[in-house]
Amino acid sequence: MLKLKMSKIAAIFLFFIIIIPLHTAFAAVDKIKVVATITPLADFAKQVGGDKIEVILLLPPGASPHTYEPTPKIIRAISEAKIFLKIGTGLEFWADRIIKTASAKISIVDSSAGVDLIKDTRHSHHSGHNNHGNADPHIWLDPLICMEIIKKIETALSKADPLNALYYRKNAAAYCDKLRKLDKEIADKTKLFRNREYVTFHSAWNYFSRRYGLKVAAVIEEGPGKEPSPRHIKKIMEELKRFNTRVIFAEPQFSPKIAETIAREAGAQVLFLDPIGGQKDKETYIEMMQYNLAIMAKALK
Repeated sequence: MLKLKMSKIAAIFLFFIIIIPLHTAFAAVDKIKVVATITPLADFAKQVGGDKIEVILLLPPGASPHTYEPTPKIIRAISEAKIFLKIGTGLEFWADRIIKTASAKISIVDSSAGVDLIKDTRHSHHSGHNNHGNADPHIWLDPLICMEIIKKIETALSKADPLNALYYRKNAAAYCDKLRKLDKEIADKTKLFRNREYVTFHSAWNYFSRRYGLKVAAVIEEGPGKEPSPRHIKKIMEELKRFNTRVIFAEPQFSPKIAETIAREAGAQVLFLDPIGGQKDKETYIEMMQYNLAIMAKALK
């Protein structure tokens, strides 16, 4: 009897030290690897994929997609991914090289496909990489467009993992409900804005403005990495005076020095809008948008 009990104890011990770790290891291997170029796309993937996926984020929080260069380490990590999420419209002009090194079976999700795009000649530096002409790539700053992106992610995950299609569909539906609530929250608050026009550092807020009846009156950066000319600065000063605002919106992904210089000359202050997020208090897409809404309300209400 004693030997029998000892055998049972030994079997249980082996189960815990061998079988469970092996099960955990295989479960981890089974997770679908999803590459996302920017933080909002990574968050969308997590919202839909939940614990069934592993997300590889390419763009570090605080970096700009306009100037990003992937490291060899990141390129190697992508080689095993099944899904590659990008915004498209030439924003990730550096992505073609990464995709070529990835698995032939990788599924590319172009978030901008089928979206009503806004033309923006200031992104002409992406010509040659841009299938949509000179289109503004910042589609994710419109929550209702994000619902279209969520559907694309759900479809891609369901194709890669049909057994969990219902799981992805439920997660996508639940998150779209949250996006509808976010849209209503933004719409309700922006209706109260006294000023409907504003000055930003770079051309990121056109989709947001189109959705909520606002207008980007002027943009400091005429093109990525291009300093504004004296003539352009004069135009910005005139616009600030015309709609009587004392605020210029900068962004944490870019140096605020030019915005601060213009603000000093115009007697304005610099506040920060964040179109990418991923940093403290703005880790999720919804947190990021609520942060931006609060900053805008402070300046324009």
